[in-house]
Amino acid sequence: MQEFKKFLPFLRWFPFNGATLNADLIAGITVALVLIPQSMAYAQLAGLPPYYGLYAACIPPIVAVAFGSSHQLATGPVAIVSLLTAAALEPLATAGSESFVAYAVLLALMVGFFQLALGILRLGVLVNFLSHPVVVGFTNAAAIIIGTSQLGKLFGVSVEKAPHHYETVWNTLMATSETHWPTFALGVLAFTIILVLRRINPRIPSILVAVIVTTLISWAIGYENQREIEPAQLYNDSVRSLVTDQLEISRQIIAIDTQIKAAEQQWLKIKSEFGDDDARTLSSLHQADLLKQKAEDLKKSKKSNRKELQSLHFIRVPADVESNDRYYIKSHVPLDLVSDNVILRILKVSDDGKLLLNAGGAVVGKIPQGLPELRIPHFDFTVFLQLLGSAIAISLIGFMEAISIAKAIAERTRQRLDANQELIGQGLSNIVGSVFQSYPVSGSFSRSAVNIDAGAVTGFSSVVTGLVVLITLLFFTPILYHLPQATLAAVIIVAVIGLVSVRVFKQIWQIQPKDGIVAMVTFVLTLLLAPHLDQAIIAGVVLSLGMFLYHTMQPRVAALSRHSDGSLRDADIYNLQTCPNITVIRFDGSLYFPNTSYFEDKVIDKLAAKPGLKYIIVDAEGINQLDATGEQMLAQLVERLSTGGVEILFARVKKQILDVLVRARFIERFGEWRIFRRTEHALEYAWEKLGDDHKAECPLHVGTPMEKK
Repeated sequence: MQEFKKFLPFLRWFPFNGATLNADLIAGITVALVLIPQSMAYAQLAGLPPYYGLYAACIPPIVAVAFGSSHQLATGPVAIVSLLTAAALEPLATAGSESFVAYAVLLALMVGFFQLALGILRLGVLVNFLSHPVVVGFTNAAAIIIGTSQLGKLFGVSVEKAPHHYETVWNTLMATSETHWPTFALGVLAFTIILVLRRINPRIPSILVAVIVTTLISWAIGYENQREIEPAQLYNDSVRSLVTDQLEISRQIIAIDTQIKAAEQQWLKIKSEFGDDDARTLSSLHQADLLKQKAEDLKKSKKSNRKELQSLHFIRVPADVESNDRYYIKSHVPLDLVSDNVILRILKVSDDGKLLLNAGGAVVGKIPQGLPELRIPHFDFTVFLQLLGSAIAISLIGFMEAISIAKAIAERTRQRLDANQELIGQGLSNIVGSVFQSYPVSGSFSRSAVNIDAGAVTGFSSVVTGLVVLITLLFFTPILYHLPQATLAAVIIVAVIGLVSVRVFKQIWQIQPKDGIVAMVTFVLTLLLAPHLDQAIIAGVVLSLGMFLYHTMQPRVAALSRHSDGSLRDADIYNLQTCPNITVIRFDGSLYFPNTSYFEDKVIDKLAAKPGLKYIIVDAEGINQLDATGEQMLAQLVERLSTGGVEILFARVKKQILDVLVRARFIERFGEWRIFRRTEHALEYAWEKLGDDHKAECPLHVGTPMEKK
């Protein structure tokens, strides 16, 4: 039975009793009330339609808890992973488009397989390459990026995304002169409700209350205010031309996609008949590539047209019949016409040529009712290569977030936590989730805290959470139509406020300044390089490893002498007199290829400073690792100094170092007499060999303060 529980961890939940079942039901429902609005907000952050957050919130939490080791870890959409998803996909497709959604689902599959492979191969230690300073710097910067990315939705303005996030934020702030005040009011109201209710009683589902209140207000005042018009009602030739071009490009893209499929089938057929290197095969492949390039150019052109259309603001001039209303660009309304001063924007161009205009605020809109479609993600090798770096970054960052939360939970519940099993659970949740149209997910700190505070005992609480989300998808999605996107923006901003902490930077700097530098550099690079967040993470990891390598290249080397309390201590720090014939040095670091020359130089320095030196005793207590380069250096050093009349002795050598010296035949070559279990034994040997009762007056025997000069 124990073997089954190892591979099927959910068997540990059983048997249930009434109290446990009741506690898990209450906790599961409580988490679901937080998860439903939060998941929609995070999907929006990821650049996906909000309902994809619900898809990511139903199946993945159940799979993750069933195959993970933590019973209370709540898995699902989270802010950091959502931001990384958006950053990975924005260079490849337009946010919210079919391609974007398809790539997000593929990304979840890639993340899942990478995490699963790490778990099966017991390689959870790889996450240690993301040092604490790198994570702190990235998390703080990411929280700022997440919060500022929602400003447009909060103020009801839209601007074109710039190459860098800080440029987009600046453009958004410049556009706040056109703030849609009903949107801003609803956003502020959502903020107020969430923050006030949390202060009154943290157990109140403040996010759910904010969603209900703002949705009811949105429905009551007709907040959305959309209308559909014909292109002919736009009184601007250039705008109508853009609409016509948009429709024509859409038709061309559909046609060329068909041609690409036919060309690829033709290429595969010719390749199987004539081989990879035949001229006919290469020509067929070239034709398919040309069509793909043409399709990419068309998609870029369509994206550019859509951005231009959506950036325009229109004013309606009413007529007796609504179909005769005229729409002018805001700055082009003739002075002799009377408008209603309602500003409208183009949301999209329908396939039938009609335009959908929005005069109010943005709402979630129609959510497909029913369960997510069961479908294997479409695999595209070119896209796979483009997403590989981001998939690895999301896998490691997502798992680090999940395992940190799981450890915090385990400290409270005293559960046994298995990091590799948690990787398997997270990996399977992303793999299975991708089949149900989910984007990448991870463990959530806020929802895990709600789960354990609500009394969850076993992972069945997460099963209940997933089922509640499924019931919502089946029966309650129409209720969410009028939910303002400004409310979701407020939910996101409130969620990430707690991730920004100046105190953590200060603490890291006080502990170790070099770690503070790593944290600050990662923080600044993340802000500057956004949306290319993977580059900032890689830079942080490289800098962190570089700092570590530099530190190990020059470890502390202490010359020891006898202190008045009888111990051997650093002579420089305690101002102790040293022996002219014997020197004891302690090397505080592993002896391997980057620092062998440094060790050798320090020994030579000691030799040059004491012309009468006869014995060098290496206190090896601090040496935990010795590689081939280090052993070779020691052998050459011992040989050269022995020829010059100076002997090197080794004390307190650890077993793993002794094993290396034995395998390298160092001891066989230079003698076992050089190795001593204690430093005192090595000193006794040196005193005896020096003779003339050297021990009686030696500073290494009797502590003597160094005379002040």
